[in-house]
Amino acid sequence: MGFHNVRFPANLSFGSVGGPERRTEVVTLANGFEERNTPWAHSRRRYDAGLGMRSLDDIEALIAFFEARQGQLYGFRWKDWSDYKTSKASQDVNFQDQVIGTGDGETAVFQLHKNYSSGTATYVRPITKPVLGTVKVGTQGVELQESIAWDVDVTTGLIRFDTPPEEGVSVTAGFEFDVPVRFDTDRIATSVSSFQAGEVPNVPVVEVRV
Repeated sequence: MGFHNVRFPANLSFGSVGGPERRTEVVTLANGFEERNTPWAHSRRRYDAGLGMRSLDDIEALIAFFEARQGQLYGFRWKDWSDYKTSKASQDVNFQDQVIGTGDGETAVFQLHKNYSSGTATYVRPITKPVLGTVKVGTQGVELQESIAWDVDVTTGLIRFDTPPEEGVSVTAGFEFDVPVRFDTDRIATSVSSFQAGEVPNVPVVEVRV
């Protein structure tokens, strides 16, 4: 799959509408009970980039970005302003934000992820597009230095330790991240007159698996 490791202008995604989508198959039985199942292990996010347009300069930037991606052909990074870091919205990223694994003395590579918990249920979301310079990693409550103890691949979200964490050691991480997406249309319809009248183009964006 074609993917450009470039972020959609963050000032244009600010104000956009979107979020996670699930696919649930519901079957109502003869006795009135339901059976529910899903073919998706992970949610898929959708956004409307058009709502972030505030000026004709924004429209020009959108068209340039759209043309450079050749419509739906190439994916790109998207900042979801409502969910872009492992810490709470009001706090800074900390290396203890998320437990991403436990050492066994042999495993040196760990996938970044974010945990979503409510009650006793937890959903683990793999993160494949961390933001360069924001990743912090630690083991057993001690922050470790990047490039000395570990490195991160910002195109896959994989953390690689120089020395595998010892057995039973908790591996934690905190970071900002982008969503891998593509345009969900091959056509953008804009009108200067309608935009000046307050109407914005519809520019659907959908998450892709990478």
